[in-house]
Amino acid sequence: MWEQLAEEAPRFFGYYNMIFIAQAFGQTLALSVLGALAGFVLGAFLAVLRHPRLVPFAPGRWLAISYVEIFRRIPFLVKLMCVFFAYQLAGAKVSMFTVALTTVILSATAFAAEIVRAGLESVHRNQWDAAETMNFAPAQALRLVLLPQAWKIIIPPSFSYVIGFIKSTSIASQIGVLELTYAAKVLSTKGFSALLCYGTILILYFLICWPTKLLGAHLERRLGVSHTR
Repeated sequence: MWEQLAEEAPRFFGYYNMIFIAQAFGQTLALSVLGALAGFVLGAFLAVLRHPRLVPFAPGRWLAISYVEIFRRIPFLVKLMCVFFAYQLAGAKVSMFTVALTTVILSATAFAAEIVRAGLESVHRNQWDAAETMNFAPAQALRLVLLPQAWKIIIPPSFSYVIGFIKSTSIASQIGVLELTYAAKVLSTKGFSALLCYGTILILYFLICWPTKLLGAHLERRLGVSHTR
């Protein structure tokens, strides 16, 4: 086996294969970063929308809660197919990357909303009462009182969910999106060893996930120190 891998390696790591893998790596990174960032922003909006002290409008809270509860419970592949056929029914001509990115954003929004909600609710109600006593507007209370205390709770699970979505992008290969798992399938069908193909992709996924984990741990330590002080 090792002799076969040593023989295939020079051809596998050739110029055109490396360009192909680099394109897949870029697509995976773009899906992860853009999807997670957009999802976190939209999720934070939903978390604020469903908080009774920030938004007293009950129907808005019900819509936000319904969205979160529904999209957190649907498997990613099912959501991917639903988005794919929704674009087709709408007659929109979009790329498979757009379909995958839309699905990632929809999923990330639901999970991020729940994370931010838990962080906001972790702040003791006395803090809310103190902010109201000082005549803070809801937006001021959120920015100056709640978020500085809630970040310590929000950051750790946020990076965990980002890593989860990095790995979930592999499902986008089911509709032909050029990401890392799809690249491994294509190279495997060209006759290269599956161990060589998927082993290389495994390393590349690690190179995305490990720095993300380190960044989350760094922010957690920084916020923890500032919070203690």
